[in-house]
Amino acid sequence: MTQDRAESALRIRIEAAKQAHNHPHPRHKANGDEERYSAANYAMSFTKGLDHDPNLGVVAQKHHFEAFRDAIDEGRIERFTARVPVPLAPEACKRRQWEAPTAGTAFDLQGPDAQAVTMPPAPALCSDELAFEMAEVYELALLRDVPLLSFDQDGGPGSAALNAAISRLNGLGYAQSGFPGRPRKTDSAGALTRQTAFRGSSPGVETGPYLSQFMWIGNDDPAGIHSVADGYVRYGAQFIDQRVFYPEDGKDYMQLWDDWLTVQQGVDVNECGQCSEGQSFTGQQRFICTPRDLATYVHFDALYQAYLNACVILLGMKTPFDAGIAKLSGMRDMYDLHAPGTRLNTGGFALYGGPHILTLVTEVATRALKAVRYQKFNTHLRLRPEALAARIEKAEDLDKAFPVLCGAFGKTSKQLADTVKAVRDFNQARAGDATALLPMAFAEGSPMHPSYGAGHATVAGACVTILKAFFDTGTVLGISDEDDCTRGKPGFYHKISEPLYFMPVEKGEKLDTRRPECPLTLEGELNKLAANISIGRNMAGVHYFSDYYDSLRMGEQVAIGMLEEQALCYPTDKAVFSLPTFDGDLIRIGAR
Repeated sequence: MTQDRAESALRIRIEAAKQAHNHPHPRHKANGDEERYSAANYAMSFTKGLDHDPNLGVVAQKHHFEAFRDAIDEGRIERFTARVPVPLAPEACKRRQWEAPTAGTAFDLQGPDAQAVTMPPAPALCSDELAFEMAEVYELALLRDVPLLSFDQDGGPGSAALNAAISRLNGLGYAQSGFPGRPRKTDSAGALTRQTAFRGSSPGVETGPYLSQFMWIGNDDPAGIHSVADGYVRYGAQFIDQRVFYPEDGKDYMQLWDDWLTVQQGVDVNECGQCSEGQSFTGQQRFICTPRDLATYVHFDALYQAYLNACVILLGMKTPFDAGIAKLSGMRDMYDLHAPGTRLNTGGFALYGGPHILTLVTEVATRALKAVRYQKFNTHLRLRPEALAARIEKAEDLDKAFPVLCGAFGKTSKQLADTVKAVRDFNQARAGDATALLPMAFAEGSPMHPSYGAGHATVAGACVTILKAFFDTGTVLGISDEDDCTRGKPGFYHKISEPLYFMPVEKGEKLDTRRPECPLTLEGELNKLAANISIGRNMAGVHYFSDYYDSLRMGEQVAIGMLEEQALCYPTDKAVFSLPTFDGDLIRIGAR
């Protein structure tokens, strides 16, 4: 028996390896801007941390970027010290390090290889799509302190600013042509509204409040100390408070050229005594109420944090598992021809239960991060929004200095004329200079790695896909009317006596209940959670919409690959995972 078990274990491992191997490695394609504008000192590529021309803002010497690219291609960490010229940091300041530039060349023993999944080319310079998504990032910076409640209903604080932003976006060519690339949620006339703008693309994200319930609510505890509406997530005998330390309103960074240049050089301004942890805080906590609050959450989160919280909340609510898993976990009765209504005398734990899903929902994150690092460094090397804004600020000088640009930055600036004017007015009022630089939520701006894809969004796609595979995404949020111990409690269930949702009130001090026009589904709230975390990074100014859109779907593919291998490991009790994708299709894994 011992030898038979060893042979069976080997066979499963070989089958899983073959299954991963049979996923064809795609050809990875970038948008061509790196080569197209190489003569303009790689003006459309990620160069943060290299030495920059103080007047134009592009890398000072094109061969500096080429040494950076060579180090990436060689895939050895020490090459970044030996071959890449970097500027000296001012005295008493540290220089920031590039983050995991070789991670995409590492291997894993579970899930698809980091290079077996890919993303399409990012929107290119001069495209209507790039102009539109840069406008979105600009507009979100201007709306950073508008209450999220105003994103849902007219008449609240900041409504005029929000309406003006949406009007400017609807007037752009990409919106006028119906969003032909990566679609946005719109109304029946194809226009953005306050209920659809900045919300993501997947089913359910436009229903109910902007923020997912999983960013606010907690769960009940056996001692009766806290309820769902108190916003405490119970981890065993401890609690995690969903409230965040919130930063000062109106405190933005990198709006002046010298500040932008210092950060672009790779100086760690957080180590120079200029600020604390990259933001200025009030010293108080509240439920997330504004885009700035959400940007703060994604500034400091452990990447799988929101999804681990969601998983613990759902387990605490006794949310039904998906039918295939519920059968194996003992969560539902067995119905067959021989013993109708028979209930299993075995329940899920290490298999098909809480520890199983809690492990998977975090484990998948490392695979997602390796995959997205290959896209970031080895494929696209896309510049961050803070750098594109600097190109717009210096458009006339850049177009004059580099004939190869053929006036490209001036064209982009004209496409965004109304939004750029609003930004210049904003920076004049807040910082004393009417620049077109992007007001950043963090003193250090973006992280030290390229924009496309997005780490947060790839992890979001992977972790939420695991949650969808285990839980019944067709459940709705309301007061339970189930015939078990959940009756009368709020949560996601099949049978409810009344639908509801939770909203912060009293400036985020507590949560209150509301009745929705349309019940919130678990699928929608999980899709919304993935969008919130991903687009929260856009709210900070560090990512574009396409970073969210394509990274989310790549993360989904990583998770699907892991689930396919998981399904091989249960030869007796066959596990079948069913889940809706971010595009709304239903897939089944393990069904043969």
